[in-house]
Amino acid sequence: MTLDDLAAIIASRKGAAPDSSWTAQLLTKGPEKCAEKFGEEAIEAIVEAVKGDREALTAEAADVLYHLLVMLAARDVPLEDVMSELARRQGVSGITEKAGR
Repeated sequence: MTLDDLAAIIASRKGAAPDSSWTAQLLTKGPEKCAEKFGEEAIEAIVEAVKGDREALTAEAADVLYHLLVMLAARDVPLEDVMSELARRQGVSGITEKAGR
């Protein structure tokens, strides 16, 4: 599965009955709850990275990516827009890019 595939699945769940999927439940709760859940998952990934548990970090990273895409969908930000921003930054030093903000 690619991130594009996952983003398409998440988009297809927008407006679905909350009892039909976890994604629909999250989206029904609104962008703030989706952001909160993303933050929780990010913290869990950080904990596993610090502990050095590769398998647990892999699982938490998958959760982070999923919840990031849900959060983006909740605010109608397509993955394509994020990918375009990354493409725009390609070839630019991170130091230079940050200085330009």
